[in-house]
Amino acid sequence: MIEVNELTKRYGPTTAVRDLSFTVRPGHVTGFLGPNGAGKTTTLRILLGLIAPSGGTATVGGQPFCRHPRGLRHVGALLDAGDVHGGRSALAHLSSLARTNRIPRRRVDEVLEEVGLAGAARRRIGGFSLGMKQRLGIATALLGDPPVLMFDEPLNGLDPEGVLWVRRLFGQLAAEGRTVFVSSHLMSEMEHTADQLVVIGRGELIAAESLKDFAARGTRTTVTVRTPDAVGLTPVLSAEGAAVVSYDDRTLKVTGLSAARIGGLAFRHRVLLEELTTEAASLEAAFMELTADSVEYLAGDSR
Repeated sequence: MIEVNELTKRYGPTTAVRDLSFTVRPGHVTGFLGPNGAGKTTTLRILLGLIAPSGGTATVGGQPFCRHPRGLRHVGALLDAGDVHGGRSALAHLSSLARTNRIPRRRVDEVLEEVGLAGAARRRIGGFSLGMKQRLGIATALLGDPPVLMFDEPLNGLDPEGVLWVRRLFGQLAAEGRTVFVSSHLMSEMEHTADQLVVIGRGELIAAESLKDFAARGTRTTVTVRTPDAVGLTPVLSAEGAAVVSYDDRTLKVTGLSAARIGGLAFRHRVLLEELTTEAASLEAAFMELTADSVEYLAGDSR
């Protein structure tokens, strides 16, 4: 079990996490959601003992992670798939971790097979695609067969088959009674992957409840807008009171304005629209509505 109690982290005048409290229980896949700059990665790094909190506590299995001997046997984590020596092979990387954590050598072969990298075990990691590095990061997290697993954006770079595999893997791990904590900005994937949510904004707790209960909070519909001038349209919509989230350089998710109103504004400002689709209330709609103030907090990620 993961327990965070009144956790605070300050970087000079900036407070990344403020009086944050929540519990992640075993037997569930818990999604950890929040806009860029919300404090998700900071919280995960504190849980793993990589940075010290300014106040409060963050424990795994009732104690700080640093007190767990042979850490990979207690907590498996993937924070940054690219944070690995590119000159090593996947086999060498996992073998060294197995030795230092007193994990049987056979376990290396097992996890390489499980994540689909057995055929690339002796290749240098520097030549791996992002999806392959993500699979290696997941293999690292699984290596010690731990009861608690934490993943930060594990779906980045994975192809559709890989996404389905991760979805099934997380469900299987939770069904085995493990604690599975997954940070992501992909609402559509969390809708298919998680059954519990912890949602934060500006470093503070917004919700800690089931996915179903959180999605039911959404009272406004979302409009998907595709345009070659997303940068120009965004301030126009914001000026009319809409909450606008940019998904890529051509796609906006908008709440607070109807599709007809958005179309009229685009016409008036001579912005070409390629798509204008109204979506029913969903996890994504609830997330956008309840984190609208936090989305406006920072344009970039200052985690």
